Amino acid sequence: MHDADVGSTVPLRQLGRLMLEWRNRAGLSQARAAVLLEMGATSLARIEKAENSRIRTSVIKEACGIYGVPADVAEGMIGLAQQAKVKSWWHSYSDLMPKNLDVYVGLEAAAVGIASYQPDLIPGLLQTEQYDRALLRQRWPDDSEEERDRRAQIKRHRQTTILRRTRPMDLDIVIGQAALQRIVGEPKTMANQLRYLADTSTRENISVRILPFEAGFPGGLSMLPFVILDFGTPPRGEPTEPPVVYLEGAVGSMYLEDGNDVRFYHHAHEDIHQAALDEVASRNLLRRLARELAP
Repeated sequence: MHDADVGSTVPLRQLGRLMLEWRNRAGLSQARAAVLLEMGATSLARIEKAENSRIRTSVIKEACGIYGVPADVAEGMIGLAQQAKVKSWWHSYSDLMPKNLDVYVGLEAAAVGIASYQPDLIPGLLQTEQYDRALLRQRWPDDSEEERDRRAQIKRHRQTTILRRTRPMDLDIVIGQAALQRIVGEPKTMANQLRYLADTSTRENISVRILPFEAGFPGGLSMLPFVILDFGTPPRGEPTEPPVVYLEGAVGSMYLEDGNDVRFYHHAHEDIHQAALDEVASRNLLRRLARELAP
């Protein structure tokens, strides 16, 4: 999948998950769906497992019709098939994907571990609802309450990956001290957020470290926010999903899969991690700042 003439696996993975999800929703076995699509079951299986890098959009259109996929989601699935030829995939939310087809959320749900650095904002997986809603009001001031509720519910659903009892995702987060002192909402909202960070970081699968101002710029670089998604080792015989680096932008997001790019961000995270306070000192700082905001 990483040869020079082959594009990104990110849209292929999301397309495969959606093809499988909607086939199951339609109540069709893989064999029956293949017959209806007039293709071999092995070929359909390769699409669902993201093993086919050259997918005809006509096949996706036909599958969407058979599975009863809504028009907006079908449009996004066709876009995924078209984008699979792009090496470093730029996901433009406004032009390619409908609002209810977020590629990052699909990757996050499939990951077994995340390593991330957030210099100015509390990471979404660790945001309280009040903190999240304060940001939503600023980012989408014209949203209806119903739309704002929907956005908040998506965040709560995402957070189940790290809070569930069975095989929760491992989270290794470094947060810049600036994120702790940028007030989002009222001081009480911010204090509750900091206490929640401290309390949640006591979970075995969650590591939270704070990069203090005095640490400067580890590695001599000013790093923008990044997320490294790890998909673990698959069962024998299943396709391997290589790690992906996610870089969120204001108008679109970049997904990096090249081995050198991934290694660069792993090294950057290691540098930042080593320069940060340890977990105990980080919790103490969080609780002290929370007390100062709302005793």
